[in-house]
Amino acid sequence: MISNHLSLVEQQRQHADSISERTAQFLAAGGAVAHLPSPPRNPLPPPRSKKIDPETVLKRKQKALTFADRKALRLMADSL
Repeated sequence: MISNHLSLVEQQRQHADSISERTAQFLAAGGAVAHLPSPPRNPLPPPRSKKIDPETVLKRKQKALTFADRKALRLMADSL
């Protein structure tokens, strides 16, 4: 793909050349580049608690009415 921002590429060319020169000087002076494993991108979430609060179970949302239940309620309301 061709960059629409060629001027930005050329602006950064000086920095890239400077980094290349300094890297070459470092390696010529006996330096070594160490290839290390990268860290994980997303840390693992903390483990879930095994404890279940009994009051939490009582506060759960009730299931929605089924179609048959709604139909029966409509019939009861119409009969009143």
